[in-house]
Amino acid sequence: MSLALKLLLAPLLLVQALGTRRRAPPLPEAAGAREGRLGQGGDALHVLIAGDSSAAGVGVAHQDQALAGQLARALHARSARPVQWTLRARSGLTTRQVHALLRAEALPRADVAVVVSGVNDVTALVSPRRAVAQRAALADWLRAEAGVAQVLFLPLPPVHRFALLPQPLRGVLGRDALAHNRALRAWAAACRGVACVDVDFSLPPEAMASDGFHPGEPVYRACGEAIAAHIAAHSATHSATHSATHSAGLAGCWLDGSPGPRAQQ
Repeated sequence: MSLALKLLLAPLLLVQALGTRRRAPPLPEAAGAREGRLGQGGDALHVLIAGDSSAAGVGVAHQDQALAGQLARALHARSARPVQWTLRARSGLTTRQVHALLRAEALPRADVAVVVSGVNDVTALVSPRRAVAQRAALADWLRAEAGVAQVLFLPLPPVHRFALLPQPLRGVLGRDALAHNRALRAWAAACRGVACVDVDFSLPPEAMASDGFHPGEPVYRACGEAIAAHIAAHSATHSATHSATHSAGLAGCWLDGSPGPRAQQ
């Protein structure tokens, strides 16, 4: 949609957005510990989960049902290794704010970082190109400064199918979300140690939370399984790439696909 048409529709979109917010039941972040270990013994896989409300488990009661718990169980089952996980997330964060949240305190060791963000970039009118640049800065920092071998991003959900949102708001946000996903996938495909995980979001409405906007347990389970499958399929390749990248003094990848210097934010 053109900028001119968005500006023309802006008053209506604002009214619809405010009305949707008033109608939607406010849901809390999932209760429970934000770090844990599944399995015994050494050689644990260390995982960092970071992001917005969907990373924080809004839509389910406990972290066991949310992305963190689902991912830990799926990874442990696929790898037969202990999984040590840490969650750093907060509702309402954009990608840039997720980066700031992670920089605010020391990170634990992490072999893999899973980042869930983007919907708030869309609602904050962050352009796809700028959102990708902010993801690049975050991925570069995680790999070069925090020593993460793989940085995995989840795609934005199918906002154009969210029944809670009225038209034309649903159509506008949905098209923007699809544009963000196209930009995210194109950038990630050109980067070493970075990927956008394929997730099947073709789930029925009852798989969503009661607000019709956030994931329900079936969605979190599907995401956890998809991430675990990706890690299992690509861990050896990413480990080799990570070693080669660090030996060359490189970290991250910019919009043209070239490796970039350590990002400053």
